[in-house]
Amino acid sequence: MGVRRKRMIVGFLALLMVFSQGMLPGKAAAEERNASDLILMENVPEASPEFDGNTITLNALHLYDDGYFMKTEQNLTWKSSNKKVAKVDDDGNVMLTGKRGRTFISVTDGSHSDRIALDYKVDKSSKKASKARLIKQKGKQYDIIQNAIDGMTIEEKVGQMLMPDYRNWNGKNVTEMLPEIEAQIKEYHLGGVILFRENVVTTEQTTKLVSDYQKASEKYGMLMTIDQEGGIVTRLQTGTDMPGNMALGATRSESLAHDVGHAIGEELESLGVNMNFAPDMDVNNNPDNPVIGVRSFGEDPELVADLGIAYTKGLQETGVAATAKHFPGHGDTAVDSHLGLPEVPHDKERLKEVELYPFQQAMDAGIDAIMTAHVTFPKIDDTKVISKKDGTEISLPATLSHKVLTELMREEMGYEGVITTDAMNMKAIQDHFGSVDAAIRAVKAGTDIVLMPVGLPEVAHGLLDAVETGEISEERIEASIDRILTLKVKRGIMKSEHPADVNDQIERALKVVGSEEHKAVEQEAANKSITLVKNESVLPLDPDSDEHVVVVGRSFVDSLGDAVKSHHNHTTVISANSTYELTDEQRATIDEADKIIIGTYTYSVGTRSPDHAQMKMVQSIMAGADAPVIAVGIRNPYDIMAYPNVDSYIAQYGFRTASFEATAATIFGGNQPSGKLPVTIPGENDDVLYHFGHGLTY
Repeated sequence: MGVRRKRMIVGFLALLMVFSQGMLPGKAAAEERNASDLILMENVPEASPEFDGNTITLNALHLYDDGYFMKTEQNLTWKSSNKKVAKVDDDGNVMLTGKRGRTFISVTDGSHSDRIALDYKVDKSSKKASKARLIKQKGKQYDIIQNAIDGMTIEEKVGQMLMPDYRNWNGKNVTEMLPEIEAQIKEYHLGGVILFRENVVTTEQTTKLVSDYQKASEKYGMLMTIDQEGGIVTRLQTGTDMPGNMALGATRSESLAHDVGHAIGEELESLGVNMNFAPDMDVNNNPDNPVIGVRSFGEDPELVADLGIAYTKGLQETGVAATAKHFPGHGDTAVDSHLGLPEVPHDKERLKEVELYPFQQAMDAGIDAIMTAHVTFPKIDDTKVISKKDGTEISLPATLSHKVLTELMREEMGYEGVITTDAMNMKAIQDHFGSVDAAIRAVKAGTDIVLMPVGLPEVAHGLLDAVETGEISEERIEASIDRILTLKVKRGIMKSEHPADVNDQIERALKVVGSEEHKAVEQEAANKSITLVKNESVLPLDPDSDEHVVVVGRSFVDSLGDAVKSHHNHTTVISANSTYELTDEQRATIDEADKIIIGTYTYSVGTRSPDHAQMKMVQSIMAGADAPVIAVGIRNPYDIMAYPNVDSYIAQYGFRTASFEATAATIFGGNQPSGKLPVTIPGENDDVLYHFGHGLTY
C-alpha cells in the first residue's frame, strides 16, 4: 500500500471515529482523561506577561502525558501568600496594593498546583514605585512547546504550517462554518486560517464564525488572521475604516500610528481574530508601484520604520500578533506580484540602507511575524530556475529563497520570529512553480507558514512526501513548529476546557467594533493627514457664501460630493460616464460654476497618465473654465503630475469616509491642513514637482 494512500485511510478512520463518538477534541476530550499536571502559563519561558497598571491576569494550563496543553478556568483555587503586596481573585486577576515586598501567587485544581513569585519594590529616592516583576519558576514541566512537539505526529506538525483561505465554497461566500471546512481543519490539523472581506460581514456573524473555527481546531488553537491594514486594504465591513499608512505618513505622528494600531487591534481581538497581516513596512520609493503605493507609510526608510513600529506596538498591546510585510521590500517595484514576477535590482548595501532598514528595526523591536515578498532580488540570490509556465529561465523569488529567508533574515539580521509567505495563489508563484513545488521550496527556504496554498490536499501530501523522502528534514519542520507554538503561547492562542460563551463575546464585540472612541482616532488621523500641495490663493472657500460649487468626477464622486454638501448648500455633483465624457448639459453647469472641485482616482501608471481619459477630462475642464479649479487626489498623491497647472491640489491618500470628510472640512476652512508629503512627486525630465515633506497650510 502506498504511503499517501495509507495516510489517507488512517486520516479517514480517525475522522470517522471522532464523528461516530459524537464528540470533538477539546472540552469533551479533556474531561475523558486526567491531566498530568497544572501550571501557570506565565511560568512558561516563551510567555511574556505584562501588567496593565496595577493588575495582571494569570492563566492556568492543564498538561497531558502526550504533551498537549489546554487552558483551564473552572474549579480552581487561587491564593496570595502576602496579601499586603497583592491580592488575587477567583479568576486569577492579581491586584497590587502599592506596598513593597514579595508574594507568591498560587493556583490548585485539588490534585495539582503551581505558583509564581511577584516582586514589588519602591524607589526610595523618587518615592515612586517601580514596575512589579513576575519571577518565573524553573522546571521541565514548563517546557510545554518542546513537550508538545515531541507528542505530535508528522501530519500534525505539517498541518500547523498550513494556512488556507476559505473565501468561497461552491461559489458562495463563506460566512458561517461548513461541515466540509470543519472536516478539512481536522483532517489536515490546520494551524490557521486567513479571513477576507467576503467572510466578515457583520460583527455578530464574524464573532460566531471565528468562534466556530476555534471550536473546530483539534488541539493548539488556530491563528485567525486577516489583512486589516487600514486604508485601501480593510477587510472588516463593520469596523472602523482607518485612513491607511500613507495618510499616517503624512501626519508624521508616531502617537497617531500607535493609536490606529491599537484601535485596529482592539476590534480584531474582540472578534477573536488574533493575528493581523499588518503593518506594510515597504518603502514606497517608486511612484510607478502598482501594488504598494498608499499602503506604505512613505518613501523614507526612517519614517516607515518609526511609524511602523509605533503601529506594531499599538497592535501587539491588544494581544493581536503583528506582521511586517513584504520582506525584503516590495516598494521599489513596477510589477504587481499578483500578476507577474517583479524584480528589485539593488545590491545588499543599498537594500540595507533603504528596503531592509524598516524590517531590521521592526525585528529589533520584537515584531511577531514577517511576511515575504514574491519578488526577485538577484543581487542577494542569483539562482536561476526554469519556469513551469513557459520553460524560460527566471530568478528565484524571495519567498522561495534560502539565501533570503535563512541566510539573510535569520542568520544575518537575527530574526527569530515567525516567517509567513505571501499568498501562494499569486501568479508570481503559481504560474512559474505550481502549488506543491512552491510549498516545498518555501519550507526548504525557511518559511514557517505556507499561506493560501493552492490545493490543500495536494500541498499537504506533497510536504509529507518531501519529509518521508528526506528532501525536507523533520528537524526543519520542528523548527517552524517551535516558532509557531511560541507565538501562540505568547499571544495566549490555545484551546480552553471551558470556551467563552459566544453570545458574551458578541456582546463585547458590539461595544468595541466601530466604537465612538475608535471613530475619533479615525477622524483625527484623517484630519491631520490632509496635505495641501498647491494653493493659488483659492482655499479656503467660504461655507456661507452663495457661490455655486460644482463637484466633478467619477470614482467616489458621490462620497466627495456628499462631504462637500455637508459644508456648502449650493453644491451640484456631476458624475462622468465610464469613458469620462460629459454631456452638454453637464458642461454648461460646470461653465456656470463659481468654484470647481474635481476628484481624481488612480491606481496605476496608466490611470495617472496625462493621456488617460480621466486626466483629459480634468485638463479640458481646466482649459475651458473661468472659475478656479480645486483638484483632490483621492488615492494617490501623484495625480497632480497629470494636471500640474491646477489652481489648488489636495492629497487625501484614500477613499474612506473620514478622509472625504477631512478634505471637505479643509476646503471650507474647518480643518487646518497640516499633512506633509510622505513621498516625492516627480515632474518631467527627472525634475521634482513637489519634494518629500512639502505641505502648505492656511
